Amino acid sequence: MVDVPGAPPRAWQRMLSGRRLDLLDPSPLDIEIEDIAHGLARVARWNGQTIGDHPYSVAQHSLLVEHIAIRLEPSLRPEDSMSVLLHDAPEYVVGDLISPFKAVLGGNYKDIEHRLLAAIRLRYSLPAAPTDALTGLIKKADRIAARFEATELAGFEESEARRYFGTLGRFRPTREIEAFLVPWPTETAQTRFRERFLMHERSRPAPFL
Repeated sequence: MVDVPGAPPRAWQRMLSGRRLDLLDPSPLDIEIEDIAHGLARVARWNGQTIGDHPYSVAQHSLLVEHIAIRLEPSLRPEDSMSVLLHDAPEYVVGDLISPFKAVLGGNYKDIEHRLLAAIRLRYSLPAAPTDALTGLIKKADRIAARFEATELAGFEESEARRYFGTLGRFRPTREIEAFLVPWPTETAQTRFRERFLMHERSRPAPFL
């Protein structure tokens, strides 16, 4: 869409569901899990610089992070597992910018991302922000996932991955994690992400919308 000369720049994204999501003032009413799953399955991690016949999607990464979080905290509640699964959900709108580019952009980008995540969380009856403990768990699981992805998919040497993503400590890979590190076709990633989300949703009270 071309903006009309003299008119304010367009700040909304039209979704395939028909929703129009305002990036500056996102409403939970304009968020649908079908749009999130569709978008995240088509956003590539590592700027697409990964091995395999398919891009390694944010949807697949999100499932890996949730799997790791549950291994770290086996008693994780369904709503907290849902929080982990949705930790990168804003990227269905803004894409997955690599960390060096985020550092260049600075705070404005993070503000938009935080507003989107808060709206997504409210849409599904989660607090606007996770607790500090859950935030710490998400960051730890995300870092471990990135460490695996870096060496298995993105061509990092072991020493380089250790420098940027830290050590794994006592955490060890399993066959399940190895399966998460083989890039899936887009439709597979979309379906598995959506089905995992719906499993969590069925185990919780119905959302308020």
